[in-house]
Amino acid sequence: MNLSAPTQIVFIISLVIAIIGLLAALGLLAFIPLAAVWIVLIAYIVLAAGCLMRGA
Repeated sequence: MNLSAPTQIVFIISLVIAIIGLLAALGLLAFIPLAAVWIVLIAYIVLAAGCLMRGA
């Protein structure tokens, strides 16, 4: 399995999702129905998928 760096857009998307998860953990975004750990996990999965798929 060859890993490659994620594209800039995939990195930015995962970064935005991770920041939303951090803000939810701090209680600033209480209207989001997911727990903060799940939001951060989604961000990590997006980033990992970007590393595993070439050209994504």
